[in-house]
Amino acid sequence: MNAPHAIDSRHAHAVTLPIGGLNCASCVGRVERALKAVPGVTAVGVNLATGQATVEGSAQPLQLVEAVTAAGYSASLPAPDDAPTTNDEDAAQELAQLRRDLVLAAGLTLPVFLLEMGSHLVPGVHHLVATSLGTWQSWVLQAVLTSIVIFVPGRRFLAHGIPALLRGAPDMNALVAVGTLAAWSYSLIATFAPALLPDAAVHVWFEAAAVIVTLILAGRLMEARARGRASDAIRRLVRLQPATAHRREGDAVQDVPLAQIRLGDVVEIRPGERVPVDGTVVAGRSYVDESMITGEPVPVAKTTGAAVVGGTVMRDGALDVRTTAIGKDTVLARITRMVAEAQGAKLPIQALVDTVTLRFVPAVMLAAAVTFIAWLVLAPAPALSPALAAAVSVLIVACPCAMGLATPTSVMVGTGRAAELGILFRRGDALQALSTSAVIAFDKTGTLTQGRPVLTDLDVADGFDTASVLADIAAVEQRSEHPVGRAFVDAAARDGLPLPPLADFASMTGLGVRGSVDGRRVEVGADRYMAQLGYDLTPFAPAADRLAQDGRTPLYAAIDGRLAAIAAVADPIKPNAPAALATLRGMGLKTVMITGDNRRTAEAIARRLGIDDVVAEVMPEEKVAAVRDLIKRHGRLAFVGDGINDAPALAEADIGIAIGTGTDIAIDAADVVLMSGELGGIADAVALSRATMGNIRQNLFWAFAYNTALIPVAAGLLYPAFGVTLSPALAAGAMALSSVFVVGNALRLRRFTGPQGQSTLLQGAER
Repeated sequence: MNAPHAIDSRHAHAVTLPIGGLNCASCVGRVERALKAVPGVTAVGVNLATGQATVEGSAQPLQLVEAVTAAGYSASLPAPDDAPTTNDEDAAQELAQLRRDLVLAAGLTLPVFLLEMGSHLVPGVHHLVATSLGTWQSWVLQAVLTSIVIFVPGRRFLAHGIPALLRGAPDMNALVAVGTLAAWSYSLIATFAPALLPDAAVHVWFEAAAVIVTLILAGRLMEARARGRASDAIRRLVRLQPATAHRREGDAVQDVPLAQIRLGDVVEIRPGERVPVDGTVVAGRSYVDESMITGEPVPVAKTTGAAVVGGTVMRDGALDVRTTAIGKDTVLARITRMVAEAQGAKLPIQALVDTVTLRFVPAVMLAAAVTFIAWLVLAPAPALSPALAAAVSVLIVACPCAMGLATPTSVMVGTGRAAELGILFRRGDALQALSTSAVIAFDKTGTLTQGRPVLTDLDVADGFDTASVLADIAAVEQRSEHPVGRAFVDAAARDGLPLPPLADFASMTGLGVRGSVDGRRVEVGADRYMAQLGYDLTPFAPAADRLAQDGRTPLYAAIDGRLAAIAAVADPIKPNAPAALATLRGMGLKTVMITGDNRRTAEAIARRLGIDDVVAEVMPEEKVAAVRDLIKRHGRLAFVGDGINDAPALAEADIGIAIGTGTDIAIDAADVVLMSGELGGIADAVALSRATMGNIRQNLFWAFAYNTALIPVAAGLLYPAFGVTLSPALAAGAMALSSVFVVGNALRLRRFTGPQGQSTLLQGAER
């Protein structure tokens, strides 16, 4: 990475509010409508899985909180944005409360279930209860126990559901509240006022009401645990930052809380410790494991002047580091915010879910009413009791929890896993866009190549020594500002060659350089410069042809009036580039290189890399037009770049992918950032986006197919032909399991291991 300030948040004007009371997709729709109605709000995204709302615009946070409260939900002001935070404490409290409620509900429900349904398990239980306890006394005991279940552990459903129903905006809680209260009320009448019912309809459903509450609480608990695991990526990122630092004050070192570290402080880092701050090494030498940030396992050497990132791990040696970023400005804090924003993003595919679920709960209540009336009219007497059971089953089985969780849980797990692999999705919807990309276009310099020219060839004429010629050329080129000249100087330094003294240096723009080196006249330049000077290049013609075929431009050197050498300087291809591009082609993607190089050089590099198409000799401002043309010809396009001149193309592409070791501007313009700078991360990003979208489609299919299939069964559609109905208790169990299934399916993405080990996961996503 180039510097700790290389990552920044795209949505600086966005406010994130924790929202309480979200239970299903219809809740999400109602909170979004309430927030969109606030003046100054330009965009809203509410995430059921994270329990947060992201609001963009000029509205004040207090106005937003008031709007959410008026809609019947709770909200709190955002925490000060001075460090990464998680809601671990809130989540732990929620889990503890759910666990207590479930234990109480289960303990009270078990005797109710055994008293009423025991004969289904052990024949003769009903007779035993009737003769020992008495049927009416059994119903009274069930009434007491069920009332406690509904109004103590089940109070959460009533507290949220009844007000929502009265506002005309019923949600999942309203479905549960209406269903359980209907079964409970009917049973109370059958127990204490049986004369109000036909003799044949005197029946109690206490066990249904109690079991509904218990099973839904069990589903909520399993769902909360699974959602907590979905947030593990952010939790692990936050915990990378150590709590204290060794601050150096003169010759003394003092351990202080990290919050007391200020910009410019020097901290000491010892072997095996985590780096506490972003900073620059001022003394010492060590290897630092940056895998938690970049995803790359190989430790990186750090010496004076090198940048280090908070959260990474020292291997050996010791470093003194001057702090350059603290709090919300650190790389770790910015990465955490980026991952959180991506996890909270709403994908385009979610629009369908939102449209359906906003009207789903009222439609379910209407379906339950129709079911109740149909049973009363069409079923043989006594129809009141089975009519109530069918209506309650419809209400309970149709709760749209699974629909609301289908997309956000997959996005949470997918973007979290990506962060662990060193891939940051700055926008969650980039997941969906990248999965359907047809073309990956690359900038050349610094992306496919290493971005620094090196001397690749040096052939000397008879009578000249390679080392002395290189030293003479480097002596002249050390005064040149051209990157090509730097390559000769670096090569001489690498070989340990001392440079002779230089005099009379002159540079001819576009041609070459000349000077007097220890009394020898040395001239270095392109073929046209040598031709101007009158040198015959024929002896080096075979070498020049060979270099040209490899896409390298030959340079010549003359010493004391004689042609001495032919050389080539090139920007080397990154070692992992050929394999990375081969993987992308194997995934069915078309690869394109966009470069300002001359066509011959560009095509030679493209041949070595196996690139499908080349757009050469384009100026930086022409890259945008090239991207537009490729999109028009081939469809959705991802552009990969790392430089300032890549920023417009990154922004123009459907998906911009920035190399994390590149410039800040390129990273800020991108949708996806490869923290390690390794091109193999592109294939991982594409494969992970495809796996995530496949996972979402599985979840949505399950959620919609489940409701489509079970609502008619619960309504009794199969009863005339097969005598099959769905009891309220079974409906509650099926509803709870549907949400757990969706979240559990999303958690499979945590096992994603990239193109080399992804086959099982992707094949599963296609089933």
